[in-house]
Amino acid sequence: MEFFLFVVIIVLFISLLGVSYLLWNKLKDFTENRKNDQTVLMLQNQIIEMTKQFNERMREQNSTINNQLQKSNEVLQKQFGLNSKQISDINTHTSKIIQEVTERLSKLDETNKKVVSFAEQMKSLENILKSPKQRGILGEIFLENMLSTILPPEAFKMQYMFEKDRKIVDAAIFLQEKILPIDAKFSLELYNQIVNETDAEKRDLLERDFKKSIKIRIDETSQYVRSNEGTTEFAMMYVPADGIFYNLLSHQVGSVAVNSKNLIEYAFEKRVIMVSPMTFFAYLQTVMQYLKELNIGKNVDEIKKRIGLLGKHLKSYDAFMQGLGKNLETTVNKYNSAYHEFKKVNKDVYAITEGQEGGEVEVLEIERPVM
Repeated sequence: MEFFLFVVIIVLFISLLGVSYLLWNKLKDFTENRKNDQTVLMLQNQIIEMTKQFNERMREQNSTINNQLQKSNEVLQKQFGLNSKQISDINTHTSKIIQEVTERLSKLDETNKKVVSFAEQMKSLENILKSPKQRGILGEIFLENMLSTILPPEAFKMQYMFEKDRKIVDAAIFLQEKILPIDAKFSLELYNQIVNETDAEKRDLLERDFKKSIKIRIDETSQYVRSNEGTTEFAMMYVPADGIFYNLLSHQVGSVAVNSKNLIEYAFEKRVIMVSPMTFFAYLQTVMQYLKELNIGKNVDEIKKRIGLLGKHLKSYDAFMQGLGKNLETTVNKYNSAYHEFKKVNKDVYAITEGQEGGEVEVLEIERPVM
């Protein structure tokens, strides 16, 4: 609009110049030829009047144009102010969003580092547990930690050696004048093979071998019961995995149909008590209490009878362990679900950072316990 008004003013100005020039030429001609002519005077008066009228119109037009320009300028300034405020609000909101995204990305980066570190630790532990020898050492370490938690250092000894044949038991607890031997050996290879086996016939053979293997372990533990060398009338066979111990009590190892009742009875016949990390303390406290109240040398059969009564509590313990197994299954499911959600978050981080972060995490899914 301003440009159009400017063009109109220019055109009017040029027209005025043209008219003035023509009139001036005529006036000059008339003046030179007829200086005293009355017509020239009238023409001059007309020109003067026209000039006044033109100037008046020009002033009115300029006033109108200035008013319109002023209004347009006010509107533009007001609109510019609104636009500036909107842009400022947008910049402020954008800055907050960028700051929040940056903070969340920093937290995700820290979480990612922790998860990677945890995965590396789990991988290291997995590598350790692949070796039977390393698993045995790890089981002995767990056993030593539990013993050192409730017993003073002088009350037990790891890798105790018998004097006559110099055989070594994993641990020995010194109870007054008696020694309670504890054997922590337990074969895990057959158990893993059974769990992974899908062929029914091969599975049946492995189950039989597994039962034989447990009996062999019981026989090995029973060798440490030596009354003539000051041991108690029984030994403890430490099963370092609560899951396997629970499944033995519930007549199965995973989905392995092994007659656990016969195994437990066989262990009692061999004067061996099977314990796990969760039951070890309870058995130990019970044994220590009995040793304080009873004269072991005079009434060995009574001790065996009373220890046998502990089997009545196995049913209650079985119900407890079944509940524990369900809780473990729920925990594993929640863990796997959480890990899958984390993988989704990691994909989002990978997309947001355009491939600079994330995108390399593999889901470490834990198999659900077989009930």
